[in-house]
Amino acid sequence: MLTNDQLREGAAQLHQADRERRVIPQLSKSFPEIELKDAYEIQRRWAELRVAAGARIIGHKIGLTSRAMQMASNITEPDYGHLLDDMLYTDGAQIPAERFIKPRLEVELAFVLGQPLRGPQVRVHDVLRATEFVTPAMEIIDYRTEVPRAITDTIADNAAAGGLIIGGRTVRPMDVDLRWIGATLSKNGVIEESGVSAAVMGHPAAGIAWLCNKLAALDQGLEAGEIILGGSFTRPVSVASGDVIYADFGDLGAIGVSFV
Repeated sequence: MLTNDQLREGAAQLHQADRERRVIPQLSKSFPEIELKDAYEIQRRWAELRVAAGARIIGHKIGLTSRAMQMASNITEPDYGHLLDDMLYTDGAQIPAERFIKPRLEVELAFVLGQPLRGPQVRVHDVLRATEFVTPAMEIIDYRTEVPRAITDTIADNAAAGGLIIGGRTVRPMDVDLRWIGATLSKNGVIEESGVSAAVMGHPAAGIAWLCNKLAALDQGLEAGEIILGGSFTRPVSVASGDVIYADFGDLGAIGVSFV
């Protein structure tokens, strides 16, 4: 377990790395005694530093929602990070690639809450009841630490959250079967990935229920208006300046952006 000074130093290192768009040594090497609880505390302090610098927290992301990714990370549950207002892009955006270190894209669904949601014992139906609408989304994932990374490195690094892109058609959560929303992800006209939202823990709202119950242990919850990225149902696709990206969600429309 880390000391208060070590927690503060870890958050400061990640904050500086984010500002300078560079990678730093893994915190699991700088602080070998780091635990999961420490990693989440470093993430929280990093978010506080971002808010103090003028950003605003607008929601959360959920990662490691597939069993394969959990096994690869030697963890038995998802992880989560914070979303900030300067991370948000919309359909048609020209996104500066230089804002990121080594960006990759994942296809997800974004849930926008109409009511507060707090655990414990939140279930999928509670999430659906509290959700105002669901919209297609892509997450930009980006790491501020060197490889190979331990799970504590990923969590401390805001669960690799770099940005989010929303667009397409908004739907009420009961108007469609959210489990069977499919999407393809194309880069420069070539389909690189495809998937279906049931790949996220059986239901894309399941990760949000997990998050509420996880936050309840910290006496925290989710607020009305928050955007929650429910987890990816495709593998990440690397992007760079000059790439044109198109995510087709079928009946829910599409998202198109370019990296410049």
